[in-house]
Amino acid sequence: MKRILGIDPGSRITGYGIIEETQNGLKYIASGSIHVRGEALPERLKQIFDGVSEIVRQFTPDQLAIEQVFMHRNADSALKLGQARGAAICAAQVRGLPVYEYAARQVKQALVGKGSAEKSQVQHMVKILLSLTGDIQTDAGDALGVCLCHAHHQQTAQRMLRAGV
Repeated sequence: MKRILGIDPGSRITGYGIIEETQNGLKYIASGSIHVRGEALPERLKQIFDGVSEIVRQFTPDQLAIEQVFMHRNADSALKLGQARGAAICAAQVRGLPVYEYAARQVKQALVGKGSAEKSQVQHMVKILLSLTGDIQTDAGDALGVCLCHAHHQQTAQRMLRAGV
């Protein structure tokens, strides 16, 4: 069994999700979000670091899967997002977790079948693949999507290895 911690980084809200690979498939463990307070970026980054550290301590994942930064319109936002990612990655690295990174398009492709899928489609597939009912927080759902993407990539890599490819 392998536990995967997925992170959807943000400088104000960082989503997290945890799934476990079992012999019977993928199992939902937990999800939520780290809401950071304050205006000073260093203070917010420490809160992200501390929050991810606590999640790692509490749920003991084996791997971290995290969404990559993408440049949309605002360079300042992309820089802050990158720093939030760095805080989360450092928290995982302190505990010795291997880190895997996925572009948002890869996550959408893995879950929905097309890289240009809408967020609502990703959320819908997360619920279906993990047999969840009710609403999922957006950031937590995105983090679970990163978990699922990583699990699918790992399973494909293992199949290829067994096939000698």
